[in-house]
Amino acid sequence: MAEILFLCQRIPYPPNKGDKIRSFHILRRLTERHTVRVGSFVDDPADWQHADALRGLCAELFLLPLSRRPAIMRSASGLVSGLPLTVPFYRDRRLAAWVTDTLARKPADAVFVFSSAMAQYVPCGDARPRRFAMDFVDVDSEKWAAYAEGRRGAAGWIYRREARRLLDYDRAVARRADISLFVSDREADLFRRLAPESTEKIRGLSNGVDATYFDPAATVPTSSSEQPSLVFTGAMDYWPNIEAVTWFADNVLPGVRQRHPRAIFRIVGLNPDKRVLELGQRPGIEVTGPVPDVRPYLAEASAVVAPMAIARGIQNKILEAMAMARPVVASPEGLEGIAATDRRQIFCAERSAAPFLAQTLAALDRQIGEDVGAAARAFVLDRFSWSSTLGRLDEYVFGHSTGS
Repeated sequence: MAEILFLCQRIPYPPNKGDKIRSFHILRRLTERHTVRVGSFVDDPADWQHADALRGLCAELFLLPLSRRPAIMRSASGLVSGLPLTVPFYRDRRLAAWVTDTLARKPADAVFVFSSAMAQYVPCGDARPRRFAMDFVDVDSEKWAAYAEGRRGAAGWIYRREARRLLDYDRAVARRADISLFVSDREADLFRRLAPESTEKIRGLSNGVDATYFDPAATVPTSSSEQPSLVFTGAMDYWPNIEAVTWFADNVLPGVRQRHPRAIFRIVGLNPDKRVLELGQRPGIEVTGPVPDVRPYLAEASAVVAPMAIARGIQNKILEAMAMARPVVASPEGLEGIAATDRRQIFCAERSAAPFLAQTLAALDRQIGEDVGAAARAFVLDRFSWSSTLGRLDEYVFGHSTGS
């Protein structure tokens, strides 16, 4: 049993957001075989209630509140230092002191870092841990570059600067790390092209889905209505999700309701932005806000839509819907790393109104939709169980297999 220090930018529990789903399952896998000490921030006050549940998983847990306004003020120092703004955003002397003290008390066999901004806490020089595993998850510099497209003025300048500075920073982190992990082979290949000096240390480590939890046979739908329903799930204060539901509401839903006048579009997820709440005032659109369990909404969905324009890595929302045997209509951007076949396990449509509408209407055909949904669940059971996707985790973290 090895000693692992696990550093994460957001408390990895409950697994109700994309990054928290991945960090939680990786953490849980590591705690099954090793002693793990966790240092993390809590950026949502509601998550403090889950601290005891997380504490039961690990040998030691150190949590700090992350208040957004002071963090944004700190991040501005990056404009002077030349760092990407996300690094000082997560800077805290108390966490640095805890890391130093923890490594002095319990020298780690490995430090596992989730999100590159947390790499600032990994000591260098003589204090460097025996093994440093870095989970970048996505090539986030590309996300900032995408945000900058079409933006002018201060916002565009900041986004373009963040894209450049974050890539420089991530390349430096990758040079320090013993291994750099990404959520898909495609993301790993992209980073190899951007950071060729670290090519041999870059690997893909796919997300998975808990198909026992996301099991349609064990889930009661929210209602038994025959009303056609389309569902989108996700954190609704996240700009790519806001853009996706707005685009669908503007460009596709009117055509759906011409064919199915009683169809409803349900937007399910945490912290709906003002723009999302405004969509809820339109006929045929319901914004639920946070729900205790997303599964009943997926179970009652006639189809799940994911019209992403910007998407990095594997979309958990798509894997979860597929596990629930729901037909999913997704843009190619949302299907990175999933490799499902159009009209067999998924409905893939370009982000243009006519093709996305055609695929959505096909998914709403009960027989076609049910057949694709059943094949989707079989597909994720075969390829995306967490036990399968994380099978090489120990090898990546320690540089060799530690056995069972």
